[in-house]
Amino acid sequence: MIHFVPRDNVVQHAEIRRMTVIEYDPKAKQADEYRALARKVLENKKLVVPTPISMEDLEDLLMEFGIMEPEDETIVGQTAAQLEG
Repeated sequence: MIHFVPRDNVVQHAEIRRMTVIEYDPKAKQADEYRALARKVLENKKLVVPTPISMEDLEDLLMEFGIMEPEDETIVGQTAAQLEG
């Protein structure tokens, strides 16, 4: 089962301060999401080591759920100057 943790702008605010979300704003909804995820990990009795997925599979999932748009493959390897011209 895949569980996606939503991402809120509070993450960027915490990252800029080099803090976790829980340190930065323990009352934030995002902090609750991380606590719930930690609880699930700690309470897991199946003791299954997850198998990492490939970057391509991850990108497919992100596109399927509308988190990421398909990339324009024609720009691969082009410098900023080439893209401007």
